[in-house]
Amino acid sequence: MPHISADIKIAGNTKNESQRVKIKIKMNISNTPEIRNIVPFFLLSGLLTITVGLTSSCSSSEPRPVAIEEPAEATATAEETEAPKKEIRVKPQHPRQYTVKKGDTLWGISSLFLKDPWYWPEIWQKNQQVENPHLIFPGDVLTLVYVNGQPQILVNESQHKEVQQKSEDGGLPVKKLSPSVRTSPLEASIPSIPGDAIRQFLTKPRVVSKETLDKAPYIVGSENSNLILGSDERVYIRGEIDKERVRFSVFRPGKALRDPETNETLGYEAIYTGEVRITEYDDPASADLTYTEREVLIGDRLLPEDRSKMENLYFPHVPDRDVTAQIMELNEALTGVAQLQVVTINKGERDGMEVGHLLATYASGDTVRDRHNKRSSKPVKLPNERSGLVMIFKTFDQVSYAITLESKRVIRNYDYLHTPRF
Repeated sequence: MPHISADIKIAGNTKNESQRVKIKIKMNISNTPEIRNIVPFFLLSGLLTITVGLTSSCSSSEPRPVAIEEPAEATATAEETEAPKKEIRVKPQHPRQYTVKKGDTLWGISSLFLKDPWYWPEIWQKNQQVENPHLIFPGDVLTLVYVNGQPQILVNESQHKEVQQKSEDGGLPVKKLSPSVRTSPLEASIPSIPGDAIRQFLTKPRVVSKETLDKAPYIVGSENSNLILGSDERVYIRGEIDKERVRFSVFRPGKALRDPETNETLGYEAIYTGEVRITEYDDPASADLTYTEREVLIGDRLLPEDRSKMENLYFPHVPDRDVTAQIMELNEALTGVAQLQVVTINKGERDGMEVGHLLATYASGDTVRDRHNKRSSKPVKLPNERSGLVMIFKTFDQVSYAITLESKRVIRNYDYLHTPRF
C-alpha cells in the first residue's frame, strides 16, 4: 500500500520555539479520493513536505491508523526557554493605602511597600489606569492589591486626573470651558530620589582628563588686578576659545582621582567656581563674571557650559552581571557618608556602568589574630559586611557618581561595592 511520510514544521514566535514533527501516514490512496484532493493542496500551500513511496504490496483496502512521532526534546526546549519569575517581596507591615505627600520620593514610597524598592517599576508599569504610571502627584491615593498572586499598586483614575490638574495650576481647582490638550510638567510629579542631594553633580562636569584641563582657556588677569574674583568683575582670558560660544563655565583643577587597587589615574576633579560671558574675542579675550559659586582665582579654566537638564525620574535596577568596584572619593565628607550623600566609584562607562545601576556597599572586615589556635597564630581576615546600597546617577568614562539610598552603618572611603545578592 502507499506510504506517505509527512514532515511538518511548526513555527513559533522565535527560532527556539520552532519544532519539527515527523508524521508517517499509511493508508490506501486509491480507495480514498479525499486524500488525493488534500495532498496537492498541502503541497501547493507549502504547509507539508511529502515524499510518497510505493511498498511491495497493497492488498489491504482498509485504512491504517495514523502514527505520529514527536521528539521528546520539544517539551524540554519549551521549558528551558521559560524565563524565571522575579520574586517581589512585600513588607509584612506595609500600608494597604498611602496618600502621596509633597516631599515624597518614589524610592521612599516603594520602601513602605517592598523589601526591595527597586522593583517598583515591576508593580507600577502594569497599571493601565493612567498614561504614565511612574508619574504620581501629591494627593494621589495608592492602593496595594494582588493580581494573579502578584502585588500591584493602583491609582484611582479620576482622582489622579484631579490632583494632576491641581499640581499643574498651583493647587487651584480649574473648570474647563472647552476641550483642550494639556501636558503635565515633569517637575510637578513626585521625583524618584531627592534632587537636592545630587543637583550640583548633574549640571556641571566634575571629572575630566588632564589633556582637557591643559588645553582649556584660563583666566590670566582681572581689570582691578584682584587675585580673588567675584561676580560682575571683568576678567581676561588666554587660550584657544571657541568663538561659536559666548558663555562658559569656570572650573578649578582639582586632585587626581586614582584607582585604589591599581593606582591608575582615572581622571581629574574639576571644581565648579562660576560662569563667564565673553565680550570680546582677542588675545587676551575680555569676559565678565556673571555668577560665582565660590571665589574665582587667577588660573581657573573655562569649559563649555553644560545645558543638560536634571532628570526627575530614575529607574533603579540591578546590573545583569557581577560588578566589583570600590569607593575612591567621599564628596563633601571626611570620614564617612550616610543616606543621601554622594560617593565617587572607580568604574565608569567603559566598565558597563549605567545610570540607575544599584550596587551594595561592603565594609572591609578587620584583620585579627587568632590567639586560641595553638597550632597557628597567623592573622585572620574577617568577612566584609554589607553596609548599604548606592545608585549610580552620573557616569563618565572611568568614574561614576553614586548616591547612597540605604545605609545600615557608616560607609567609608575604599569600601567595596558588588552586585546586590538577596
